Amino acid sequence: MNIYIIEGSNAGPVNGRLAKAELALAANSLNLNIVDNATSADTIISVGGGNISEKSVIGKKVYIVSDFNEVFADPKKILNEAQSKATVYEQSANTTIASIPNNGQKRIVAVTACPTGVAHTFMAAEAIEEEAKKRGWWCKVETRGSVGVGNELTPEEVASADVVIAACDIDVDLSKFAGKKLYRTKTGPALKKTAQEFDKAFEEATVYQPIANSSTAKANNDKKGVYQHLLTGISYMLPMVVAGGLIIALSFALGEFKEVINNQGVLVKTLVGEPHLAQIGELAFSLMVPLLAGYIAYSIADRPGLVPGLVGGLLAVSTGAGFLGGIIIGYFAGYLAMCISKYLPLPKTLEALKPILIVPLFATLITGLVMQLIFATPIAWIMIHLDVWLRSMGTTNAILLGAVLGGMMCTDMGGPINKAAYLFGTTLISSHQYMPMAAVMAGGMVPPLAMGIATLIARKKFAKTEQESGKASLVLGLCFISEGAIPFAARDPLRVIPCCIIGGAITGGMALAFGSTLMTPHGGLFALAIPGVVKPVGGYLLSIVVGAVIAGVAYAFIKQPESEATAVA
Repeated sequence: MNIYIIEGSNAGPVNGRLAKAELALAANSLNLNIVDNATSADTIISVGGGNISEKSVIGKKVYIVSDFNEVFADPKKILNEAQSKATVYEQSANTTIASIPNNGQKRIVAVTACPTGVAHTFMAAEAIEEEAKKRGWWCKVETRGSVGVGNELTPEEVASADVVIAACDIDVDLSKFAGKKLYRTKTGPALKKTAQEFDKAFEEATVYQPIANSSTAKANNDKKGVYQHLLTGISYMLPMVVAGGLIIALSFALGEFKEVINNQGVLVKTLVGEPHLAQIGELAFSLMVPLLAGYIAYSIADRPGLVPGLVGGLLAVSTGAGFLGGIIIGYFAGYLAMCISKYLPLPKTLEALKPILIVPLFATLITGLVMQLIFATPIAWIMIHLDVWLRSMGTTNAILLGAVLGGMMCTDMGGPINKAAYLFGTTLISSHQYMPMAAVMAGGMVPPLAMGIATLIARKKFAKTEQESGKASLVLGLCFISEGAIPFAARDPLRVIPCCIIGGAITGGMALAFGSTLMTPHGGLFALAIPGVVKPVGGYLLSIVVGAVIAGVAYAFIKQPESEATAVA
């Protein structure tokens, strides 16, 4: 007997999940099989009462339990009653779904998410909405950005959709789409090849099964690849890096201010006299590597991987293995937890204990021992020598490093090469190495600024739409959103990308030649609002201006006028 347990619209988030867990445990003892979707269920139990939003429930035998106390008092009784008293759920009863007009048009819902949750997340969402509008389809896109969920999809909208598009570069919770046809892609293709992705969505979408202990879920995780797991870890780590860096910079600024005001300003003296602000910033920094390791493991093994990953990350910090140790142990913890979940045989009655007891216990214990006894010493040695090299780096080597990092930031505008340079600069902040990040952010600002400058000094060569994009690109550049140059690079890559790489390399090299340091991994010029975040400010700003102007002027000079470019195409 296959049973599917679902929460009704009146079920609260806590009681609903507790009731489902009670029923699942009871089902194991009765040798009943709990399935992950309504399609394969013989009987469906709805807890909490209210409407059921899933279309696949219509026409199936459903037993509704409105009173949670009945479930908690005797879950076995509920399971037995469900098999004999369940009735067919009619479409007319589901007024929520029926109330959504269709008019024969196709309906799409989508989710977008990128590692930083700033640029690609919203640009991909806009591209999906625009493509749906061109085709006359209904569409709504939920963004999983840096500030949380935006334009959130309702259960009714999900239930009425023909297909779900998940354009995500990181691991996100897709459990609300259980039983729906879902097509997975990345923000890059969704942004640059939107029409093709729409066509592929209807051809290749498959029914989504929630991530549980199923082989399908593990296969989906495996398909994400090593790079995707790393991006997930970075996305969860970034807010901590930003907060820690800015707080430490603020403590330095207040410390200098304290010297100026001498005996005045009780509040400033209180904050800086004892290491209050600095301590907060350092504590934030101390959580960076654990978060990175924990969410790499989470991306691989879902929730069972989180605890061993976090513990492994903490040990990486305490043993001196730093961010490199955190990355390595994050992967180890994730794959270890996944293997235990997948391959450790247990009696059916104990299977429910696996994710909450067996996997955390053994995965955390093994991960901790491996980190301490195997990985810690060699990785700490590498980190010590990297730190010594960066601190003793001469001007020539600094310029070369800055040029390489700045050029990498301009190569693919948010792609793998860009992210590799960004990861290098960001993770070194945890070791209080602030020079690489200065080259990374300065170089990353060049492409959008250069395109904006080009549209200003060679307006006649650009179409009206490109001129407007140039204005937006200038703003995005000031915010350190390299993706602002993507529309130009996609249209004319052979001219745009080389110009940007040259400008970015010049900017990165100049920034490190001036000895620039940067204590936060995001914010662009707006991060300068806090004194001490960037040093020296003058050299840093001059580097950005010189590189952006060179790239912008170069592209304005070699760009074909729009009429000629169209004719050639």
